[in-house]
Amino acid sequence: MMKTVPLTKTTLCANLKGCLTALSLALFVQFSASAAVGATPTGGHDPLSCPGPDTIHSIQVTKAQSSKKIKVRLYPDARQQVLFFSATGEDGKVYQLFLFDMDGRLVSQTNIRNRETTVLTNITEGNFLFEVFTDDERIENGQVTVR
Repeated sequence: MMKTVPLTKTTLCANLKGCLTALSLALFVQFSASAAVGATPTGGHDPLSCPGPDTIHSIQVTKAQSSKKIKVRLYPDARQQVLFFSATGEDGKVYQLFLFDMDGRLVSQTNIRNRETTVLTNITEGNFLFEVFTDDERIENGQVTVR
């Protein structure tokens, strides 16, 4: 199941700090191993040059219906393997995003207020259908493909 994380400056800084720490550690381990042996390390998984088996390479969003008065954005960042969801319309409105697998099972649900952005994390590979509602009115729908 996907995890929804509100997007804030603190969240972005924490995620960036974690990524930089992991990258620094990977560079240090790779440099230390090659310096100790005098050659490039062989065997194992090099996190900097080849992605792991669970790495997502692309996320594609296709909209089937769009609202003229409410701007809904559902956009991916495949490098961080996340999907951003934001909406801009009337003040005080709450927007709901429902994400379903191809068997019609609810995979993720999140609510945001006008002019907010949230992040869907832990995205798995596959095809998904999404619907965005406000006040029990469907304002947008489409498909998300994760490879």
